[in-house]
Amino acid sequence: MNLILAPVRGLGRATLAVVSAVGRGAMLSVDAGRSLRRVDQWGPHLVPQMISIGVASIPLALFIAAFTGIVLAIQASYTFVGTVPLYFVGALVGKTMILELGPALTGLALSGRVGASNASEIATMRVTEQIDALESLAYDPIAYLVVPRVIAGTLMFPVVIALAIAMGIVAGWLTSIALLDLATPQFVRGLRLFFDTYDVQFAMFKSATFGTTVTSVGAFFGYTCTGGARGVGRATTRTVVVSSMIILVLDAFWAATLL
Repeated sequence: MNLILAPVRGLGRATLAVVSAVGRGAMLSVDAGRSLRRVDQWGPHLVPQMISIGVASIPLALFIAAFTGIVLAIQASYTFVGTVPLYFVGALVGKTMILELGPALTGLALSGRVGASNASEIATMRVTEQIDALESLAYDPIAYLVVPRVIAGTLMFPVVIALAIAMGIVAGWLTSIALLDLATPQFVRGLRLFFDTYDVQFAMFKSATFGTTVTSVGAFFGYTCTGGARGVGRATTRTVVVSSMIILVLDAFWAATLL
């Protein structure tokens, strides 16, 4: 009998944990919305967070995008040889980088860098009782820790991802010239063939939602952390896993609803 009930109990505990986490996340979101009016507390920290989340992430994003563009160009030429004109390499590189690989790959990479960093910083403050100290001084810890990070992520992710998309396209163009004997006018012809400004708008909107997701999840797991140093490690790991999963779900959802 215990063998039959054990999986049911496990499923019940997991369901309760998920529902509890969703409820606490909703309450934290409401508190963060209320804390928006405390501009004097979160305003001075916004620019430093934009630098930490956005500017400091540019090298990683450009590195990933460069090699993504190279691989796209090479694989496209391999697929297209003998079937379609080679200038379609430009179309594939541009369309794929703008719509999918630029936002998705960069968002997943930044979920590790930005999300883990935010979670570990806030979780460390929680377990060392620094957040309790802020509350005892009548200082709003959510306005101080959560709001500037979420706003900075929402604003800076589109900037970082736009640079990554540009780098991926440039890398694909240089690869086409160096390895595929494809002239610049041909690559540009393919690039312009299926280009639509709505694609860029879609990519930027999607990137903003990724930024909100990564910073919000990191703030949530950091803020609700318990259990000392081990709890900080758990919060960091959960942030990366959960934010990556939500990014993939959002990626599919926005593609199904907005394209």
